[in-house]
Amino acid sequence: MGKLTEEAKLMRRIEQRFMKGIVQYGLIEEGDKILVGLSGGKDSLALLELLARRSRIYKPRFSVVAVHVVMTNIAYESDMDYLRTYAEGLGVPFVRYETSFDPSTDNRKSPCFLCSWNRRKALFTVAKEQGCNKIALGHHMDDILETLLMNMTFQGAFSTMPPRLVMRKFDMTIIRPMCLVHESDLVEMAALRGYRKQIKNCPYEKDSHRSEMKDVLKRLEEMNPEARFSLWSSMNNVQADLLPVEVGEQEKE
Repeated sequence: MGKLTEEAKLMRRIEQRFMKGIVQYGLIEEGDKILVGLSGGKDSLALLELLARRSRIYKPRFSVVAVHVVMTNIAYESDMDYLRTYAEGLGVPFVRYETSFDPSTDNRKSPCFLCSWNRRKALFTVAKEQGCNKIALGHHMDDILETLLMNMTFQGAFSTMPPRLVMRKFDMTIIRPMCLVHESDLVEMAALRGYRKQIKNCPYEKDSHRSEMKDVLKRLEEMNPEARFSLWSSMNNVQADLLPVEVGEQEKE
């Protein structure tokens, strides 16, 4: 048996982590119809490829639809022909949906939050129109850990984006099948696949703390190469007895 090429090793690693996430968190069930949010970035392009291939090979059987949400008031130029050709080349139907938001309507929320929430609402709308019961987002392990650190630092909450989130209000389940995939592997995959970059010129991008939190995660891994795995494990290893409890909370118990 010949040695695996570097590309084959990379794809095996990605697919193993991808499959582990799906199985470990029960993300896909027989008969699911999954809407994939295809932004055009490397993560969503990789997610669509991985899901499309899995839908043809493995059980449980499920189907996939791709949607690209156009936020008309944000300067984000997408190559629609490229995205449509990419999706349909994988045997996946492609939908384009336009929406917008007014940042002046809620000064308590950041424009990034409003944009994200309105994109999410658009995904719910298209999912219902297409008869989908799940929405798959391209967040990877780094995204989830960075969100954990951001929420602890800026919100005072030990929370993040879970691999599986049931949205009862919308009768929809959000899944993140790449929850155990590393961003560094997706960067390599994008280079190998030659993904075409979209033109992004968001006026609110500078307001986001995510880039700074990427540096924090990188620094933690310099201190401890296993830091990402320790952080991930901490979310299932909350030792409540060793955390501070306010007097009022103790009385409730």
